[in-house]
Amino acid sequence: MSTHTDFLREMGVTEWISRDSSVSQLTQPNSVKMQISTASETPMDNEVKASPKAFWMFFGSEPKGDAQQLFQNIVRALGLNRDEWVWKSPNDSDNKNLPTEINVPMVAMAFGGPAAQKITGERDPLPQLRETILALHTEEDIPVVATFDLNQLVRKPIDKALLWQDLLLAKSVLQNS
Repeated sequence: MSTHTDFLREMGVTEWISRDSSVSQLTQPNSVKMQISTASETPMDNEVKASPKAFWMFFGSEPKGDAQQLFQNIVRALGLNRDEWVWKSPNDSDNKNLPTEINVPMVAMAFGGPAAQKITGERDPLPQLRETILALHTEEDIPVVATFDLNQLVRKPIDKALLWQDLLLAKSVLQNS
C-alpha cells in the first residue's frame, strides 16, 4: 500500500472525486495544484490557478450574520472559487462597468425585489420577476435571475427551496450559454 488511494480502497472506503476534475488530473495529482484565493492571498510561484468556467455576479444588500452564513453556503453549494464571483450593491454606480477581461459565460443573481428592479429596470414585484430570465440593464447581454432577499430567507426558511430552484435556473442559463 504505497498510496493514500490504495489504503482507502483496502479499507473499503470510496474516495470522493470532483466532477469537474479531468482524467489527467486524477492520474497525476501532483501535476497541477489548485488554489482557492481570497482577496488577501496571492498565488505562490509553484501553483497554477485554474481559470473560471463561469462568472457569477450577486446583487443585493450586503448580507450580515445568518444571512452572510447562508450566502457562504450558497457559494459553497455552487462550487465557486473566489475568483468566480463578485458581490455588488445594486446602488453602486460602477454596475455599468462590468469586467471586460472575463471571457466566460456570466450570470447575475438579484437577491430581493428592489435589487432585481434596480439592475434590470423592471417595475414588477418579486413574485412576477422570479422564474424568469431577465437582462442586466447594461450594454452587455447578461442574464439575471431574481430570487428572495437573504434576510427574508433567514426569517422564512421554507422559501429556501424556492431559492434552490432559482439557483438551478441560473446554472441552466450558464450551461446553455
